[in-house]
Amino acid sequence: MTWTKPAEIERESMRIIDRELAERGIVLPPELAPVVKRVIHTTADFDYAKAFCFTENAVRVGADALRGGVIVTDTNMARSGVNRRAAEQLGCEAYCYMSEESVAAEAKERGVTRAVVSVERALAEHPNAVFAIGNAPTALLELAEQIDRGAQPALVIGVPVGFVNVTESKERAFAVCERRGVPAIVAMGRKGGSNVAAAICNALLYLAAGMLEPEKRS
Repeated sequence: MTWTKPAEIERESMRIIDRELAERGIVLPPELAPVVKRVIHTTADFDYAKAFCFTENAVRVGADALRGGVIVTDTNMARSGVNRRAAEQLGCEAYCYMSEESVAAEAKERGVTRAVVSVERALAEHPNAVFAIGNAPTALLELAEQIDRGAQPALVIGVPVGFVNVTESKERAFAVCERRGVPAIVAMGRKGGSNVAAAICNALLYLAAGMLEPEKRS
């Protein structure tokens, strides 16, 4: 059979994902399945079925926070991957501070990284935002430090990719979020990326907007 419509392709992809998860003996909790399956759909990587750690009620709280809320990403790639239609329906806005010239200038003047300045600025302007970190472990470490000092973002999505400080940043961020009562969704290990951060944001947006079924987005 040939599928030509995007909604048909997505629906068939999700059927394949369900089948292959069952073949691997993996049963996803219903409340977590939309996020995990959206990431597998984006990456074709079933390792994510076991890599994610969630604080209690993180998916529900994160979805609720996007109704009239704010997403802050650490790359413009992740920001551009956020589904605009779903975000607009919810009155949700997405921002990325990392590449702003003023952030780069302040970082140079202070002798710190852009990640530090961008996280500080984002928290100052949008203290209750959903933070989606898919590229910069330094941003995730700074966010964890700010949370330890009392910051209370609505949700931390920690999925930076790479080899240096990546696993450490995720482990620290999740531990701090658990201790401080900040909801978190973290993919442990080296894997992640801007596409994964955007996929998680979209899963939460679709949940909040009642758009999990692909036909509702076409």
